[in-house]
Parts: sequence; structure tokens; C-alpha cells
Amino acid sequence: MSKSFKIALLGGVAAMAMTGAVHAQETTACLITKTDTNPFFVKMREGAVAAAEAAGINLQTYAGAIDGDVAGQIAAVETCIAAGASGILITPSDSRALAPVVTQAREAGILVIALDTPFEPADTADATFATDNFRAGELIGQWAAATMADPSEARIALLDLNASEVSVDYLRNNGFLQGFGIDIMDPTDIGDETDERIVGNDVTNGNEEGGRTAMENLLQLDSSINVVYTINEPAAAGAYEALRAFGLEDQALIVSVDGGCPGVQNVADGVIGATSMQFPLLMASLGIEAIAAFAADGSMPANSEGLDFFDTGVRLVTDQPVDGIESITSTEALELCWG
Repeated sequence: MSKSFKIALLGGVAAMAMTGAVHAQETTACLITKTDTNPFFVKMREGAVAAAEAAGINLQTYAGAIDGDVAGQIAAVETCIAAGASGILITPSDSRALAPVVTQAREAGILVIALDTPFEPADTADATFATDNFRAGELIGQWAAATMADPSEARIALLDLNASEVSVDYLRNNGFLQGFGIDIMDPTDIGDETDERIVGNDVTNGNEEGGRTAMENLLQLDSSINVVYTINEPAAAGAYEALRAFGLEDQALIVSVDGGCPGVQNVADGVIGATSMQFPLLMASLGIEAIAAFAADGSMPANSEGLDFFDTGVRLVTDQPVDGIESITSTEALELCWG
């Protein structure tokens, strides 16, 4: 073997070794959302992608086929474990059913952060970056009660997420009820209240079609419904279409949670009376930063003071402000919205 060839060969081996070391040191993170169609999760993915690119992290993204696709999310977590990810960001479709596979991921040394929807119990994950969903519901409940001439005359329809009653669902629902002045029975349950102002609950799967169907169902129970709580703004849009089909669009006050640009525009157009704005891009970007820090030195994210999660903030959006409840206008919110 010639000396020059031997030097070239050794150089090639050294280069390959260096390349292997670079790949071995590369940090991989996963983002697993409930769906990839809801604008909330689209914006969340945008935030994660931008933060991962800035941090030099290899980001893999997954989503359930529909909201509630637990099997799809379990498969995604298992894929991330096999890929040797340093961290997983996940919006759990079912915060109880996903606990075993999340525990498996943590036992493999992976940092798991819940986004938007806390696990049950919260310490199933290493951390949670989320809106204070109870507060989000409470704000729109307070606003609705303050806006009505006589809240004792309310006929309330509650349009929730799905039959699983995950934490984000019961927190927003019960926050709304407390804000409106209705006694909550079980704070982790939906639909067990005895207040006669409640017409009923139905599920929407968090989309417009589901909101329309749920509203139609409840209107068949009581056509005098004048307050409509919805889990999110797509469901609110569907509820409005159902009310309009019955010629009742001016009868009912609709409130919601999200802060997506279509929802904020619906506030501006008078479709939604008020919504609570949350910040999905911030949730995801902070999550990626936490994974980068964990991969670098093992540091763990901290909770907001007095809470068992990191609160990423909420703002009430309405063009009909009331005294004592801080809010921003739809014009202001259109500068902050997503989707």
C-alpha cells in the first residue's frame, strides 16, 4: 500500500468518524399534535419548526388522524422512543390513556412535555406548557354573565370536545360555569351540574361540523337557548350556522376559546361575542427550548409560581368590553392571532 493512499485512507476514516460523531450528537425532538388540520396545531407546529431550526434540532412531527386518535399518538410516541429522541412535545388526545406510553418514554430518558392539554395526573409528563384553561373558560363565563341583562334568565348550551372528557375539556367547561356563577359539582367531570339554566351538553370533536350538529341537537331540546359555550372557535362557527338555519342567530350569545385569526374575525363580525386567546406558537417554541436545554445539560423546565404547569398566558377578546374584566378588541387581537 502506498504511503499517499494510506494517508488518504486514514483521512477518510477520520472524516467518517467525525461525521458519525456529529450525527451521534445531533438532538432529535418530536412534536405530536392531536390533528394536523386545526389551525391551533398548525401554528403550534410552525412555532416548533422555527425554534428547532434556530437551535439546530432535528424535529420530527406527527399528528392524530382526528381529535381523539389515541392509537395514532401512541404509535408516534413509540416511534420517537425508537428514534432515540431527546424530548417529546405532545398535545394528548386522551390524557389518561396515553399515560403508560409516556411513562415508557420517560423511563427511556426522554423529556416529555405536554402542550395545551395537561396529563392526568399532571406529573405523568415532566412538564406542561399551556394556557390556564380553567381561567380561559372563567373569563368568557364572567363576560357572558356581565353582558346579559339578567343572567338568571339564561338558557345555556355547552358544546364540549368529546366523550373522553380530557382535562382541557372539563377545565374550560367548568371554568365557564364558575365564571357565569354556576356551582360546579365535580371539577373533573362534565354535565353533572343541577342548575336549571343549563339546557344540556353535547360534543363537537372540536370542529365546525360537530359544532353545528351539537347545536342542532340542543336546540331540539330547547329553542330558547340564549348562551352558547363552545370548546373552541371552529365549534363556535358551526354553532352559529345551526342557529342561523333556525333564524335564531340574534338570540344567542356565543363564547369560545382559542384566539385563531378566523375566530377573532368572527368576534369582529359579531358571530362570537367573546373568546379567550391562547398562544400555541409560544407553547411549542418554549418546549423546543426546554428540550435543547435538557439535551445540553439535563436541566428541567420549571412551573409558573403556584401552578403545576408553565402558564403561557390568556387574553379575553371582545368588542363589547365590560367593567372589571380586562380585554382587548378584535382589532388588537388580529395583530396577535394565529391561523
